[in-house]
Amino acid sequence: MGDARAQYLGDALQHNTTLNTLNMWKNEIGDVGAQYLSGALQRNTTLNTLNIRNNEIGDVGAQHLADALQHNISLTTLNLQYNQIGDVGAQHFANALQHNTTLITLDLSHNKIADVGAQSLGSAFQHSTTLTTLNIWCNQIGDVGAQHLADALQRNTVTLILCLSIPCLQLHFFIQTLTTLCLSNNHIGDVGAQHLADALQYNTSLTTLNLQYNQIGDDGAQRLADALQHNTVE
Repeated sequence: MGDARAQYLGDALQHNTTLNTLNMWKNEIGDVGAQYLSGALQRNTTLNTLNIRNNEIGDVGAQHLADALQHNISLTTLNLQYNQIGDVGAQHFANALQHNTTLITLDLSHNKIADVGAQSLGSAFQHSTTLTTLNIWCNQIGDVGAQHLADALQRNTVTLILCLSIPCLQLHFFIQTLTTLCLSNNHIGDVGAQHLADALQYNTSLTTLNLQYNQIGDDGAQRLADALQHNTVE
């Protein structure tokens, strides 16, 4: 499709009153195309789901989309997997989340978000009243970013699902409100498994824990097994 045709689509969406789901993944949409779509989002009142994964949207495009979210009153799911959004773009989305009142799911996985971006997002969902799923696996978030998210989740009572592609850090601080935790494809070893095990002994909400494709050995597995004997979640 590219940016030029995204303009035509954006113009049409401004006046459409029936479409509720739009899937535009892998269409070579860049920052300019994102700007056209953002213009439509500020006026459209029926679109619930926008999937623009696997495109070429960077921080500038993220800014346009974030600006639109501050005015949009219908979008509940925004999928931006596999784009080129970094810390600056994450900051723009963080600002938008403090004002948006409808977005439930934001998927920013497989982008270029690092610790600074994680800090921004963490600050934002302390104030969000609707966001329940934040997916940021396969980014560049490390222990520092995890700490910021952990601090934020101590204060947040809304977030239910947080999907992080980072090593485990002080998870006992922030999994009390989670129902699903995905930590697949990381570098978690026995030490990280021990932290998870410690958290599981006290956690009362987690029902799904995904640790596939990590580096957990016999010791870590034993710790997790011991913890599950004390965990009371059904």
